[in-house]
Amino acid sequence: MPEPTDEEVVETAAEAAEGLIFARFKQSRVKDFDVTVTFEDGVLDVDVYINAPDDAENADAVADEAARTAQEAVDELFAAADEE
Repeated sequence: MPEPTDEEVVETAAEAAEGLIFARFKQSRVKDFDVTVTFEDGVLDVDVYINAPDDAENADAVADEAARTAQEAVDELFAAADEE
């Protein structure tokens, strides 16, 4: 498998982060969220913001976890490409 494209990397990271957010919170509890992913020159940057007014402290922890999950998903994407 060839190296993932920048677009595939960004999409994989964003989907992983969003998936984790909604695994931790009911969609109705999340007032707003934003997942920003950039991948330039081999550097992945993931920023996650969650506005969950009923559980604001936990929202910060989930945002951090979502960013880590996004990075792990990209690592797995590259590992799969290397195995091919």
